[in-house]
This record gives sequence, structure tokens and C-alpha cells, in this order.
Amino acid sequence: MEGLTDVPAKWITPEGIRKGIDTICVEEALSISISNGSDINFSLGVTMRTPGDDIHLVTGLLFSEGLINSYKQIIDFESKNSEITVILSNLDEKTISDFNRKNISTASCGICGKESISNLLHIHGPEISKDLVVESSIISQSTETLRNQQKLFHDTGGTHACGLFDKNGNLLFIAEDIGRHNAMDKLVGNILSNSVELFLETFIVFSGRLSFELVHKARRAGISILVSIGAPSSLAIDIAVEHGLTIVGFAKNKNMTVYTGRARIENS
Repeated sequence: MEGLTDVPAKWITPEGIRKGIDTICVEEALSISISNGSDINFSLGVTMRTPGDDIHLVTGLLFSEGLINSYKQIIDFESKNSEITVILSNLDEKTISDFNRKNISTASCGICGKESISNLLHIHGPEISKDLVVESSIISQSTETLRNQQKLFHDTGGTHACGLFDKNGNLLFIAEDIGRHNAMDKLVGNILSNSVELFLETFIVFSGRLSFELVHKARRAGISILVSIGAPSSLAIDIAVEHGLTIVGFAKNKNMTVYTGRARIENS
């Protein structure tokens, strides 16, 4: 399976020592560039990721960073080894200048490097759903479903995952990667190439803690309910409050903590 590799290992236990082969998650660099196909070529930097779904990863990243607002703006992808260039229809010097102004590091850590906290709080995205309500039993069911569908994690124990669910708990899309923000970009990029309307009537479940960059990416897409197996950060909650999102943390063993947007979660 792509994204996996075998390495020699030694297991030390109270019962003794055993040598053999272990399966681990691959982590490799991906160099990302954008171009207008002629005179403008710009490097976004390098991100460390698990190979597989690179096109979806880059699509989601460009969307979350505001370099594109629609999949239709992508003309083509040029991929070679560990380098990928995206040809965009709307790329000009102003777009690149705005991106540089808001970022002081590479894209490898999501939106690390925004010029100020206010840029994090004031995110542009579609109007989010005010009517979506999900039963707590469906939330519990979805966390179990996500766990059971984490194929890379089952083989390696080394990946993060996120899954998009409808209000009845049906898993629509799932993505895995060694980086949690990469998994989110892969999922968003996949959906952008299908139907952006899915974002508005669905919720998303994360396999670990909920950091601000994940809330940023969800808000850009228009996802209103974010569920995490782990804890949210304070900035994640701040962004959710600013934009009217629902954050659910510690969702496991049929328990959960609803931090923001509590009206969207119905006890059942």
C-alpha cells in the first residue's frame, strides 16, 4: 500500500527479545509551486507528508491559503518525483504579493506564519449552516466509524485522520496523513473536485487534538461542526466563537465535551 514501508526492528518485552520487520508510515518531502503556465512561477515551499493523494493535498492547501476559491481555477497539475506544480488561471503578481505579505514561512505547517492573530480570526468563507443539528449518538457512532476506517493507522500507528460525515453518521470521505493538517487538506481537496455543497450539511471528525489550523481550514470550506477525539486549543475555540462554529472535544466512549455552538448537538 502506498504510504507504507517495512523496516527491521527489535521488540523488547518482559518475555524476551524478538527481531523482525515492522511496517511504518512514510514521511517524505513534497515541493509545491504555482504557475500561470507562462511567465509567473512561484514556489510555495516544501511540506512533509505521507505520499498519496498529492493532488488533493495541494488543492486543499491552495484553497485554505486563499490562493484559489474554486477547483475551476486549476488548469492542470505537473508532477515529477517529489515536486508538483499547479497551473492556475487567475495567478498574477498581486496574488503572490498578498500571499507573501500574510506568510513569513513556508506552507509546510498549514497557516503558521500569518502576520497577526487578527488574520486568523477574520477568515473568509461561505455562509455556514445554522440549521444543521446532529444527535450525540451519531457523533459517538462516527468516531467509531472513523477509527475502524483508518487503514494506515491500523498498519503503522503513525497517522492522523479526518472524516466527513452526513447528519445520519454516514462516512462520505476520509483522508490520512502523518500530518493532521495534511489529512485535512487531502480531504478538502478531494471534496472540492466533487461538490462543495457537501461542506455545508456535514460535520467532520478528527482523530487527535483540534488545533487552530484545522478550524481555519474548516471555516474556509464552510463546515460548521468539528468533532475531535482529543482536546481543542484555546485559539481553535476563539476562531469557532468568532465564526459561529461548533466544537466537540474528547468524543470517545460515548462521552463528549461541547465547547461552542452547543445548539447544534442534540442529546440522544
